[in-house]
Amino acid sequence: MKSFLSLLFAAGCSATLPDYVLKYAPVVWLDVNETYFPSDLYAQVQHSYPAVNSTKITGYTTPLTLDNLDELNDFGNTSVYLTSDEGIQANPSWFSGVKPDSNGKSGDATSCAIVTYDHGNGTVDAFFFYFYAYNQGDKVLGMWFGDHVGDWEHNMVRFENGEPQALWYSQHASGEAFTYNATLKINGRPVAYSGRGTHANYAIAGDHDHIIPGINFPDDGLVVDYTSNGTLWDPTGNYYAYSYDNSSAKFTAYDSSYPVNWLYFNGQWGDAQVANQTGLFGEYKYVGGPNGPKFKDLVRTNVCPDGDDCDVRDYLVA
Repeated sequence: MKSFLSLLFAAGCSATLPDYVLKYAPVVWLDVNETYFPSDLYAQVQHSYPAVNSTKITGYTTPLTLDNLDELNDFGNTSVYLTSDEGIQANPSWFSGVKPDSNGKSGDATSCAIVTYDHGNGTVDAFFFYFYAYNQGDKVLGMWFGDHVGDWEHNMVRFENGEPQALWYSQHASGEAFTYNATLKINGRPVAYSGRGTHANYAIAGDHDHIIPGINFPDDGLVVDYTSNGTLWDPTGNYYAYSYDNSSAKFTAYDSSYPVNWLYFNGQWGDAQVANQTGLFGEYKYVGGPNGPKFKDLVRTNVCPDGDDCDVRDYLVA
């Protein structure tokens, strides 16, 4: 007779999500003036159509769901853009997402995906991916730059034998790392501060000049993210959770009700860059949407992504 565990894995469901992953899951302070809140993953798909070279794809399975999104890889792979029905410049109401309530929950919206990677030596990395329908960019020299549909940011918590050791805070194309002991906490859970509009993650509140990737200056500068204790969001209020196996490049859901195939989608979670814009120094107001969690260095040697030269600080800085 097959063991219970073997039947569980055969059904495509992983073992139970470790308790410590939720016990030490980050909580996120959204800025007091935030207008683009966490968003439901499936709602994004419902409000979008796939396009390549700004032309709608035909012949794909309809309706699009989180269970068949990966089929779009056959129509253009990384060139596929989930394009908003109304267009980015229309700024429809669903771009605003769902503001968390007094309990930190964003309604029925599932805006967080947890992915664990077991290094096999007592070290487990738990990634907490946060999804927003819209990213509002930065204002530079009186002009807005970097707006895009779809926004993925994340924290990663590294555990040793079930104890949190350090965290990675993603910030645009880079980020920062701190020891768990150094971070601010609420009931033992590390705190992240989400940049207004951009949703980059920081370890402390305040203004963050990030003109140099990975280095954030506390004073106002040319490219600034603004963070504060505005609305507290608990991403574990609604989430999907998976384990990742590097040898097979396979994601396995911790619960059979969690959709999996969307994680294999190679395309972009938003509109392509708007054509014929006036730019500045090669930067534009409306840029292309981001790719998904599978591209975020799920298998890394250190807390920082491989190739990212950063230190794990034991003290907090901007």
